[in-house]
Amino acid sequence: MSKSITLSTGASVPVIGLGTWKSKPGEVTAAVKYAIDVGYRNIDCAFVYGNEKEVGEGITAKVEDGTVKREDLFITSKLFNSFHRKDLVCQTLQESLQNLNLDYLDLYLMHWPMGYKEGGPTFPKDENGKIIYSEADYMDAWQGMEDCVDEGLVKAIGLSNFNSKQIQRVLDNGRIKPVMLQVEVHPYLNQQPLIDFCHERGIAITGYSPFASPDRPWAKPGEPELLEDPKIKAIADRLGKSTAQVVLRYSIQRGVIVIPKSVTPARIKQNFQVFDFDLSDDDIQVISGFDRTFRACHVSWVSDHKYYPFHEPF
Repeated sequence: MSKSITLSTGASVPVIGLGTWKSKPGEVTAAVKYAIDVGYRNIDCAFVYGNEKEVGEGITAKVEDGTVKREDLFITSKLFNSFHRKDLVCQTLQESLQNLNLDYLDLYLMHWPMGYKEGGPTFPKDENGKIIYSEADYMDAWQGMEDCVDEGLVKAIGLSNFNSKQIQRVLDNGRIKPVMLQVEVHPYLNQQPLIDFCHERGIAITGYSPFASPDRPWAKPGEPELLEDPKIKAIADRLGKSTAQVVLRYSIQRGVIVIPKSVTPARIKQNFQVFDFDLSDDDIQVISGFDRTFRACHVSWVSDHKYYPFHEPF
C-alpha cells in the first residue's frame, strides 16, 4: 500500500495528513510541530478555521530547525464562501499565505459552492440571524483561483463539498481542471458513487471528518458514535489496533486521503501508524455495510442557497 497518491499534475500527496478544523489557536502550533516530528508531511488548513497563523508558526519552526524542507510538505488551504467574487480570490489566498508564512500553497480548494455576501464579516447575517448570500457564482470564484495558479501563488486547485453536477460544471467550463475534491467520508457516509465519479475523471479524494466528527459543535444526543461501534471494536481487537486506526485504514484502502484532526500527541502519533496492517476484504465489506448517509457536516442552515450541494444524491 503506497503512502501517497499522485495527482493529475504529477504532484505526490501523502495519504494521511493533519486536519486543523476545531484546533484551538493555543494548541495547534504544538500539534503541527509534533505531527511533523512523527512523520506527517500533509497539513490541511483553511482561512475560516481562524488558526492559520499558529499553523504557520508550527511549519516555520520545523523548517527552520532542519526537520523538513518546505518542498517536503504538502500544504492545503481553502477559499471561504464570503470571498467568491473573482477580484477577491487572489488577495484572500495571499492573506492565507501571509498567515502561514509561506510563499506558495500546494493546493487551494474552494471550501463550499455557496457564496456569502462579500465585504463584511466572514459570516454575514441579517437582523434575523440568517446568512446573507452573494450574487457571485462559484464559477467566478473558480476563475479567480485559476488566476492564483497563473500568478504562482498555488500549484494546484480543487473543490470541497461539491456534488457531482457542480464538479461536472467546473470541468466543462473551467480552464484548469480541479485535481482534488475534499468531502466528508467515513463508514456512516462512505460516498462510493461520488468517489467513483471523481476517480473516473482523474480527481483525487480527501476525506474529512474520518471519525464522523464527534466533536462537531451541533452534535445532538443519541447520534451514532462511530469509534464506539462494536463491529469496529471487534476488528480492531483482532488486529491489535485502535478503532480510529481501523477507520483510517478503511478509507486509505479505498484510495481516499485522510486528514484526522487531533492536538493530542498520543493520538496524532497513533493516527499515523496505519501502514503496518491491512483490512481483509471481509473487514472492508463489514465496514462498508455501516453506510447510512449520516452527514455530520450538513450545514442545513444554508440549505435554501441555490448552490447548496447536498440535495443531490451524490
